[in-house]
Amino acid sequence: MGQSTSAAGKIILNGRRTKLLSSKSPIETEVSPDYTSYLPDECLALVFQFLNSDNRKRCALVCRRWMIVEGRNRHRLSLHARSALITSIPSLFSRFDSVVKLSLKCDRRTVSINDEALAMISLRCRNLKRLKLRACRELTYKGMATFAENCKGLNILSCGSCDFGAEGVKAVLDHCSSLEELSIKRLRNFTDLSHEPIGPGLAASSLKSICLKELYIGECFGPVIAGAKNLRSLKLFRCSGDWDMVLEEMAVKEHGIVEIHLERMQVSDVALAAISNCSSLEILHLVKTPECTNGGLAGIVEKCKCLRKLHIDGWKANLIGDEGLVAVAKFCSKLQELVLIGVNPTTLSLAMLAVKCQNLERLALCGCDTFGDPELSCIAAKCPSLRKLCIKNCPISDLGIENLANGCPGLIKVKIKKCRGVMGGCADWLRTVRPMLSVNADTVEPEGHEEGSNDAVEGGLQENRIEFPSLNSQIVAPSLASSTRSRSGYFKSRVGLFSGISLVACTLRQRESS
Repeated sequence: MGQSTSAAGKIILNGRRTKLLSSKSPIETEVSPDYTSYLPDECLALVFQFLNSDNRKRCALVCRRWMIVEGRNRHRLSLHARSALITSIPSLFSRFDSVVKLSLKCDRRTVSINDEALAMISLRCRNLKRLKLRACRELTYKGMATFAENCKGLNILSCGSCDFGAEGVKAVLDHCSSLEELSIKRLRNFTDLSHEPIGPGLAASSLKSICLKELYIGECFGPVIAGAKNLRSLKLFRCSGDWDMVLEEMAVKEHGIVEIHLERMQVSDVALAAISNCSSLEILHLVKTPECTNGGLAGIVEKCKCLRKLHIDGWKANLIGDEGLVAVAKFCSKLQELVLIGVNPTTLSLAMLAVKCQNLERLALCGCDTFGDPELSCIAAKCPSLRKLCIKNCPISDLGIENLANGCPGLIKVKIKKCRGVMGGCADWLRTVRPMLSVNADTVEPEGHEEGSNDAVEGGLQENRIEFPSLNSQIVAPSLASSTRSRSGYFKSRVGLFSGISLVACTLRQRESS
């Protein structure tokens, strides 16, 4: 008790500790080899291509070699285009010297880069193929002209909320002979000179896609549309002005155009008659064009028999209906996708579409007041190739869903939205009957059903002369918001509510009798 370790014992313990430390130190100090040093730069760059932007940034911080390899093989770069970027341009593009896709985005509250900064970028990215500009309001047509002179191999230009006007776009068209895609959105600073027509310039033979959105004076780009010899896609969104004449000029020449998208444009059957001359048309979108009628649609489908996708938003104008759809069924046997919004088809046109368009795979009906159970049953019985079906805000019921379950053997996906006649349990029942079917529904219970039940219960209690206390603060009814609950869950919740009412009533009777 209380004895200390002897001197000899201390020497033995210290010797053992020294051996243990000496035996561990070589293992701990050994450095594992860097196997990536045996990889060529090309293989390391190939690995970096499979990583997202954040992981590539982290890899660039590992060592100097990784940073150099990652920078030299980064082909896409996105920068916040504020004015302070000009001081970092030399160092940035010295590291990223292989960029071919550049995105310059700014916000409304920040001053963007100016012409000088864009000129510096163009001198360091002469091989640039794609440029995307967003809210770069300090750029003028002079800066765009300098950029176009330095980057003549540009393939894609996309600009939105910029202030260089139509002259800046004209500078690119006049210098970039390889330009294939042109997208312009909310372009500002149209001067009196920009009202003059703008030709396609050197891009007349290469331009294949034009997209114009929300332009105040979009007609000045009409000669660009008409002069593009190999135009394949034309998309016009919410551009002011009368576009009938522009589309007529375009249709005079045979472009081989395959896609036309018109949304909220001032076009009439005159424009549709011009579009009908595009015999190779495959995709047509007519969205909220209230002056287009059945006659114009029939004229297009009669000549454009290669049509594969057709989207029509009638905007509740009732100018496109059965007559136009019957023409579609008669002439467009290759139709694969049909979207009808605010159009009122009946069994007449739907039956003919189902019989004539045997390749129809995707069908969507939204806000169609005449599409009910008979129309849905017609689709279910006569569309064996249908794979995807979307129904929104249409007067269908459980009967139509039951007929759908027994038809359309190739159906793989169904979406049902805001159809008040469809009960909540139908979605679960449809999944049970068709296990391989993907069902997306947000049905609701019919109005007045729960109120009637509560009135009946309260009436029975009043006959027994028992005052029933307010239960709003005690019992919360199940929410009937958008969900795909089964009927069993709904009934359980209702039974739970009634059992709570009966329990309170029995308690009150016992207290009254006592």
